[in-house]
Amino acid sequence: MRFSRKLDVIGVHAEGEVGDVVVSGVLDVPGETMYDKMIHMWSTNDHIRQLLLNEPRGRSSICTNLVLPPCNPKADAGFLIMEAEEWVPMSGSNTICTVTALLETGMLKMDEPETKVVLDTAAGLVTVTASCESGKCKSVEFENAPSFVFGLDIPITVPDLGTLKVDIAYGGMMFAFVDVSAVGLRLEDHYENGTKLVELGERVKKAVREQFTPVHPENAAIRGVTNVVFTMPLTTDPLRDCKVTKNATVVMPGRLDRSPCGTGTCARMAVLYARGLLSVGESWINKSMIDTEFTGRIVTTTQVGEYDAIIPAVKGRGWITSFKQVVLDPQDPFPEGFRVGDAWLPPNLGVKEGVFKAYKEAREG
Repeated sequence: MRFSRKLDVIGVHAEGEVGDVVVSGVLDVPGETMYDKMIHMWSTNDHIRQLLLNEPRGRSSICTNLVLPPCNPKADAGFLIMEAEEWVPMSGSNTICTVTALLETGMLKMDEPETKVVLDTAAGLVTVTASCESGKCKSVEFENAPSFVFGLDIPITVPDLGTLKVDIAYGGMMFAFVDVSAVGLRLEDHYENGTKLVELGERVKKAVREQFTPVHPENAAIRGVTNVVFTMPLTTDPLRDCKVTKNATVVMPGRLDRSPCGTGTCARMAVLYARGLLSVGESWINKSMIDTEFTGRIVTTTQVGEYDAIIPAVKGRGWITSFKQVVLDPQDPFPEGFRVGDAWLPPNLGVKEGVFKAYKEAREG
């Protein structure tokens, strides 16, 4: 049978969050940087994201990664990240998924007991250390781009909720952090509170985007809060002798991240460091709504523009779940899939346009 599109995809999840990896079927695209390549794909070839992530081939809780040649000669591979509403510069769970797929399938050479990998992302170079045994990635730790805080306890007025104190930080994406007790909910039962957390998170995000616009000092095209994280206080686990917390990250298109969220963990470390609650070299555990875990640590400090920043590292685990070929029949009535309101919230209008406008302005100086 003739198909108008065929993509080879490795199914992977990292601590519960699906991050499938496209390993063939897409040629390299123009761009001096991976961010340029991301914009090129989003503006001229976005049907691939729609085909893979929309129904009937995808669902709202799937991310997909596209492996491409790197732009930076220091990198072993490059990859771009597709999410339901957008292409994003960086994601921790997707980094773990991509490294797991590259090493366990032999696309990159695995060394035991430890493999070093450098990935070129739209957020910059990401250094990865994979602990390996008998052909399996036992864990993947990535050292992220600098993370920093735009502001602590920023007052944000949310209709019907009043004024909330919000911490806003960058960890590869822009995050707004809210103590879950401020909205009268708990994180212990995602069945009971999951839908309400998503609904409130989307309302908080809308209010934040209207009232505060963070802009990355080194890439003006990266701006505006993308995700809202409901947090619990940092406590100490005496059995493991480390600090631990739990969070629920509301991501587009209005769902909970199944993992603890890697970039969110990085941004939270920047907040904790700014508050004097986490020190350089100190490890801590961030739990998801389903109690999967990422271990984070602050490697060192640095400066990003006017902001004091940290270099964070996050460790988690990934598992390959499938090997599949995704195809498009030329007579399929849904070449870019479809969405139904029982599973998808209305689209976040203006996100794509805002990114493109910022990118154009940044390129023009």
